[in-house]
Formats: sequence, C-alpha cells, structure tokens
Amino acid sequence: MPRSKLNLVYIANDSSRRVTFTKRMDGLAKKADELTNLCGIEACIILFSPYDHEPEVWPSQLEAQKVIARFRKMSDLEQSELMLNQESFTQERINKINEKMKKQEKVNQQQEMS
Repeated sequence: MPRSKLNLVYIANDSSRRVTFTKRMDGLAKKADELTNLCGIEACIILFSPYDHEPEVWPSQLEAQKVIARFRKMSDLEQSELMLNQESFTQERINKINEKMKKQEKVNQQQEMS
C-alpha cells in the first residue's frame, strides 16, 4: 500500500523538529552513499543546522574538502557546463521527448507505407 501524501509544514515542536531533522539527514546521507556506490561518483553533503555550531559533513570533512577542491580546480566553463537549473532541466527533457516523438512518427509513417 502506498504512503499517503505528506503535508509539508513547519514543525512547531522543537524536539519533534530536531528528531525529524536527524532522521532526514541520516536518510539523505544514505541516499548519497548509495549514489556514490552505484554510480561510481564522488559526492559530499554539507548541512548547516540551527542545532549545531559546526556543519554536518558527509562522508567526512577531509573527503568533502577533496571533492570541493577537485571542483574548484575545474575551469569556470567546465563547472557550469553540466549544471542545470529547473528551467534548463525541463527544457532539456522536453527536447529529448520531442526528438523521440519525431523518430517514432517516422517509424509509423514507414510502417503505414509498407
């Protein structure tokens, strides 16, 4: 049975909000770990929380510094080349779907002709 839709609202109770933050942070770290293992990539997470003076860093501070240093060594062109915002991501998806649709239309026309 699927989960019901979660209503995203600010959690007023301090202790509940802190527990939720901790659980969500653990889940985010787990997802990042799975992503790095399954796809063979480097990733890091840096979370600034109101509960701690130091930011939460995954996998470790040293590993995060390595990932950030590697990113900063890239030229500005390389850094921005693969970055997407919501608008460009959506436009890219639309273009891919349109190309796929055109190919399918050609296949359909050829089948109708024969």
